[in-house]
Amino acid sequence: MREQVITPRATGRSSSSSAQASKASAGGIVQRPARRGRGGAARARDAGALRTALAYLPLAGKTLLAIMTGLLIFAGYRAAASASFFQARSIEVNTTTRASADEIKAVVRRAVAGEGVWRADLDAISADLKRVPWVRSAVVTRVLPDGLRVRVTERVPVAVVRTAAGKLVWVDMDAVILGPMSPTDQMPPFFIRGLDEGAASAANRERMQKYEEMRRDWEAAGLSERISEVNLDDLRDVRAQLAGDDSQIEVRLGREDFGNRLKRALDELDNQRNTPRGPFIMYIDASQGVSRGSHLVVGLRPDAQIPAASDASNAGSNSSSGDAEIVKAKASEQRPSVRARKSDRAKETARKEDEQRRKKEREKKEKEARRARAETRPRRVG
Repeated sequence: MREQVITPRATGRSSSSSAQASKASAGGIVQRPARRGRGGAARARDAGALRTALAYLPLAGKTLLAIMTGLLIFAGYRAAASASFFQARSIEVNTTTRASADEIKAVVRRAVAGEGVWRADLDAISADLKRVPWVRSAVVTRVLPDGLRVRVTERVPVAVVRTAAGKLVWVDMDAVILGPMSPTDQMPPFFIRGLDEGAASAANRERMQKYEEMRRDWEAAGLSERISEVNLDDLRDVRAQLAGDDSQIEVRLGREDFGNRLKRALDELDNQRNTPRGPFIMYIDASQGVSRGSHLVVGLRPDAQIPAASDASNAGSNSSSGDAEIVKAKASEQRPSVRARKSDRAKETARKEDEQRRKKEREKKEKEARRARAETRPRRVG
């Protein structure tokens, strides 16, 4: 019988060991794995923390770089803005008719004296320029490095107002006083009075709208030359003073339809002019309008002396409408102004408040007196 010898298969470890042994026997270097000590886990944790810190380092660096860049830009801006390179040397103003270009430039120079062109507050400069006479609005722009451009819109004079002191001044549609009227200015169709002086209020703007309305209607009808002045103190009772030989006559127009009412009043005046009452006409009241059934009131001076027969014969024949009422004006015909009525109401209110205050004081004193008498009154005992 033949015997078979089975040799065991060499494992990876034994083969590697044998390979290492053969290398060692051949004079090679054998590499053995290092054995971990007890501090290996701690070193691994430290290495992980270091890698985590290094991962956040780029974000922190970027943030720091952005902050430093912003600081440098801000410092550069401050240095550039305050440099003499941006100091205002040229101020350009568009051509103006009435507003003073020198005054406008002076306002701009004062505003940018310490700021320079780069840091100038253009909106604030525009607001300051609106305070210059005749300047309605102003647009200010930079012309770098050292210039400013100003575009001014001037106020347009539309009417001449007679002030309470008797001065004649120009105003625009906002009722802003622009300046005194000079002898070389073109004469307006007629003057106005009755504005609240010193303020461009909503009431004044409404008065200017009424003025524009009647001016347009009267010029279209050819009547404006017969008017000298219009009183807009009370918009519910507009009154026109006539011009020329009729300057002593007032026409009361009410609150609307000024063109038709003035025309009717002037027609009646022309018809009454050559009658015995013509020289004594003091006012014509057309405030009730020109609708059917309304009538005019022709007021005569209180001293008018007209024969009764003559007055009766001319009552109906010379009236254009046939419904004009002839009355004699009373000495107190002129109605007090709005300001006077307001003053009277204020005085009446103050008087009533004073009476109420005195009444409360009397009641308080009486109450205190009753309390004092009650405290001093003897009380019964037992």
